[in-house]
Amino acid sequence: MATASETQFEVERIPFHLVWREKSPFKETYGGAADVIAVEGQHLKPRGASAKAVLVFMHPTGTMNLLPMPNAFAAAGIPCLTCGSRYPWNDSALIMEKVLLDLGQYVRYARETLGYENVILAGWSGGGSLSMFYQSQAEKPSIEATPAGDPVDVKGAGLVAANAVLQLASHVSRAITLTEWIDASIFDEQDPTRRDPELDLYDPRNPNQPPYSSVFQERYAKAQIARSQKIDDWVLEQLASLRRAGRPHDERAFVVHGTMAAPCWLDPTIDANDRKPGVCYMGDPRTVNMMPAGLARYSSLRAWLSQWSFRRSRADGPKCAGDVSVPVLVIENSADDACTPSHARRIFAGVQHADKELHTIKGAGHYYFGQPDKLAEAVRLTRGWLEKKGFLR
Repeated sequence: MATASETQFEVERIPFHLVWREKSPFKETYGGAADVIAVEGQHLKPRGASAKAVLVFMHPTGTMNLLPMPNAFAAAGIPCLTCGSRYPWNDSALIMEKVLLDLGQYVRYARETLGYENVILAGWSGGGSLSMFYQSQAEKPSIEATPAGDPVDVKGAGLVAANAVLQLASHVSRAITLTEWIDASIFDEQDPTRRDPELDLYDPRNPNQPPYSSVFQERYAKAQIARSQKIDDWVLEQLASLRRAGRPHDERAFVVHGTMAAPCWLDPTIDANDRKPGVCYMGDPRTVNMMPAGLARYSSLRAWLSQWSFRRSRADGPKCAGDVSVPVLVIENSADDACTPSHARRIFAGVQHADKELHTIKGAGHYYFGQPDKLAEAVRLTRGWLEKKGFLR
């Protein structure tokens, strides 16, 4: 007779929408109007399963309903919600603090409307730091304004805390990840052809070639942080200029060139794992670095400060993990070509209590595409942990 972990369930896919009113941050301009917010998700419900828990998957921009992981969990008998934010498939204006409010609506819906006793935040990839950010504010609410200074009432939102947090092939944060991947050679944001040749990883004439020396790695990392700070300074001046002009609610859009130039893509000894050298999760990093759909390529002023700024974004997974009191499971994929091993280890180290576990799935890639055995291993491992903690009983 098949055990619960071996049984494959037919999955009912139930789309749903959540709609609510949110106080406009621009009430003095628009007469105190309330914004109507609408988000949509899918309830992946295993037919015939009697689970008390639901896994809530949310990425800042995507619904994840077609990705392997939530579908594999649902087929194994564990219900999942795949949740979209108010910024579907477009992060150019995304404010992380507002995504917290969206996630809060889903958690409340799972518990109060669907009746799940245990709500588990399933932070996969970019959803990892989001889930830690959410849980930290649900347990210790403090935020009343965005990094740009616009009001956002996270503190008074009454965010419902989850029962546990999963970190599944998660990265540490959008801001830290971008900073560690940004092209340090670009010194003119208006003309990306103007570069420091000794920092240009993709210039064969660069005297610094892999394997990179520790001195070069340190110099490169400092230049990456300096570039992020330079963009910060420009963004803050643009916002100040708009305020001085009497247009405090206006926005500006801009392009960030060169966002896939991490030394680890070319030097597999840096943050070493089983990934294929010379490749990142989006393909050839040389091409991805400057292509139109690159990471953080298009941004607004406020979005930059909230989600991409190394010094100002609050969605810092390891830092937020320090405020989380519930059980945490961290899974690292050893062939991940997006979230290299230090991401999982930094997140794990950030959790300050003892009720945490870190596991590595040997040979697994970021998406588990073409790896049904590795995906099944992740499901078995997670299910065993949830059962051990009493969440599935």
